[in-house]
Amino acid sequence: MKKVSFRNSDMAWDISTLILTPPNFDEAKQYPTVISVHPFGSCKEQTSSATYGKALAEAGYVVIAFDASFQGESGGEPRFVEDPTQRVEDVSRVIDYAVTLPYVDAEKIAGIGVCGGGGYVLNAALTEKRIKAVVGITPVNIGRLFREGFSMYNPIGALEGMAAQRTAEARGGERLVNELLPASLAEAKDNGMTERDVYEATEYYKTPRGQQPGGATRMLFSHAQKTLAWDAFSFAETLMTQPVMAVIGQKVGAFGAYRDGMEIYGRAVASKDRQLVELEDWSHYDLYDKSEPVGLAMAQIVPFFKEHVG
Repeated sequence: MKKVSFRNSDMAWDISTLILTPPNFDEAKQYPTVISVHPFGSCKEQTSSATYGKALAEAGYVVIAFDASFQGESGGEPRFVEDPTQRVEDVSRVIDYAVTLPYVDAEKIAGIGVCGGGGYVLNAALTEKRIKAVVGITPVNIGRLFREGFSMYNPIGALEGMAAQRTAEARGGERLVNELLPASLAEAKDNGMTERDVYEATEYYKTPRGQQPGGATRMLFSHAQKTLAWDAFSFAETLMTQPVMAVIGQKVGAFGAYRDGMEIYGRAVASKDRQLVELEDWSHYDLYDKSEPVGLAMAQIVPFFKEHVG
């Protein structure tokens, strides 16, 4: 694994990546390559590389995990912006970089993403036809989640709050960066924040299990307006022509990955091969790094990618 930053000619900042390579890697050969997209509030050092990137590299793939623009070690100002359009564009820019690497087979590129990253990579595949197959691991449609749970089912109120905050910042006020999770499991318990996804997210992101410096779990409130008008699965019935797989756990939580995985599977009617993998005894955050559910997922993902990208 090596860390590489790049900037294409049409970019204003660098994208930071981790490139994972198979055993006995030979730079003179070409390999099928997987672009790995991290969750909302996460970074490349977490599940996108440490879990799925590692497993896919061991299975024979070059894997490029990267930090989203405005997040982690990638550039872009202001920091902690969650912009779905930019997140999807980042996927294409990483592919732009990948196809310049001599060991990447440009005709055998796949995408994988976890949580919000699953929603982003699925959306990218709608228009980015260099992606030949795509997998969403417990995928979340961030637009749907913002319109519902994240706005307390009051999207107009959230938009009005964002508008007021952006005006205040434009006039010199302090930026409002929202922390998305309790600071610790103890704080979560003390404040009654024990809903499955919230509590398990805290266990992953706020303990040594998954905690990383770049995984900020923060969001710049004033710049999140466009998220509420975005939908990961728009036009999926027509544009999702590639093979697509959604992997979901049947232990349902508030972030809605079970629902979203079912939705993209149901809507991807133009796909050449659509597959839904349901894991009965596992939850959203179990699929981030726990060996048994990840192993069950990989047992489906590797043959899927092998069939479609080699």
